[in-house]
Amino acid sequence: MSGMRQLDFDDYLEIFRRRWWLVTVLALIGTGAGYGLAHFLPKRYTSQTLVLVEQPTVPGDYVKPVITQDVNQRLATMQQQILSRTRLEPVIQQFGLFPEDIKQLSMEDLVQRLREAISVTPIRAMSGTEGRQLPGFNISVVYDDARLAQQICSTITSMFMEENLKLRQQLSEQTTQFLSKQLEDAKARLDEQDSKLAAFKRLHIGSLPDESNTNLNILTGLTTQLDAVTQALGRAQQDKTYAESLLAQQIETWQSSQVGQNPETLGQQLTARELQLSDLQSKYTDDHPDVIKAKNDVETLKKKIAENEAKGNAPKSDKSVKTAAEPPQIQNLRTQIFQLSEAIKERTAQQEEIQRQIKLYRARVESSPTIEQEYKELTRDYQTALAFYNDLLSKRDQSAMANDLERHQQGEQFQVLDPANLPDKPSFPNKQLFALGGSGAGLGLGVGLVLMIELLDTSLRSSRNVEFALRLPVLAMIPTIEGLASKGAKKSRMRASLVGT
Repeated sequence: MSGMRQLDFDDYLEIFRRRWWLVTVLALIGTGAGYGLAHFLPKRYTSQTLVLVEQPTVPGDYVKPVITQDVNQRLATMQQQILSRTRLEPVIQQFGLFPEDIKQLSMEDLVQRLREAISVTPIRAMSGTEGRQLPGFNISVVYDDARLAQQICSTITSMFMEENLKLRQQLSEQTTQFLSKQLEDAKARLDEQDSKLAAFKRLHIGSLPDESNTNLNILTGLTTQLDAVTQALGRAQQDKTYAESLLAQQIETWQSSQVGQNPETLGQQLTARELQLSDLQSKYTDDHPDVIKAKNDVETLKKKIAENEAKGNAPKSDKSVKTAAEPPQIQNLRTQIFQLSEAIKERTAQQEEIQRQIKLYRARVESSPTIEQEYKELTRDYQTALAFYNDLLSKRDQSAMANDLERHQQGEQFQVLDPANLPDKPSFPNKQLFALGGSGAGLGLGVGLVLMIELLDTSLRSSRNVEFALRLPVLAMIPTIEGLASKGAKKSRMRASLVGT
């Protein structure tokens, strides 16, 4: 009839007044059916427990935790482990779950049913709370026996707490072991760098960068000492030359004052000339005129002595001849020349030693830039190895303290706030919800039936419907007189009474 009518709000109200009883009856029937269905369906009981994530008792500023994994991630990991077949199968066998299906279904199917009955729901942190740490989570177990639901919930909760403690201790121990191994390797590298640095210091002792200023100062002092020793050596050589010239003059004067040419006098002269020749040879080369003259004098005296011995004037025995002593002036000059010779030897040795030291320190100063570069490289490698070792040592100590904290259960722990409850009424089916659902279904069915009846109804109930159906205006309408004719006759008369233009 939708093609012959044009319904408005008043039409709908009229339909509701005529058909309200049908909708009401179906709604009541649906409510009763839903309530009855809830009464006969299998009962399901839900046991719940609330677990809070307790923060460490020792602040993180004192003992830094080594476990940085987010609690949400760790909870998801533990959930996968606990809800695995390996962990749930013993639970099924322990409590004898699903006795009616245990022989019909495989263990994998039974584990899946138990897994679906367990739910873990994280608790959201309150808005405005600092940080994003998980405050806790709920564990709920749905089963057809209230006591078993409570026991299963308690068992799953204990699994979570034990797994959390085990996981944290395991991670702490693994971290400590890893850091200990790394610390051993770092110590070996540090010892190697230390050995290289010590060997370099021993090899280049005195030439290290921190000794360069000292070497320069010592080199300056040695140069000054060399100048002083050189000057002193020059003065000693001059004094010795002057003393030797005086000695030669004194000896010549003294020899000329001796009377006769006896062998004893010639022997004394030969001895004096030989001493003078020895002094000249220690100072000059053999080509020097003084040395040549002294050699000639020695040869002349030897010839004279030989001639005297040939004539029979042999010298007397030393015991019978009294040798004339040299004058004190000559002896003093000889002593002075000896002292000057020793002083020259000493000054020469000092000069050579100072020159050797100057050469050594000059080489140290010249090699200082190259040694400094190598020393810096070794020192940098050593400092890097030392810093890495100290950093690992600090981390290892912190990890060890965190490990002790976990062993004493002073770290982050799961605390049961609400133990698993024993449900006193089933969570499924909910009779109120089923009744409400049945009522809604009845209402929907009633409304649907009313709409279907109205769609099948071809009667015209207003002038507006007539105009819409005939596309003609209505001039007059005769009201219905009840009881004069049947319903079909009334409709025929109404159609006949309509006059169109």
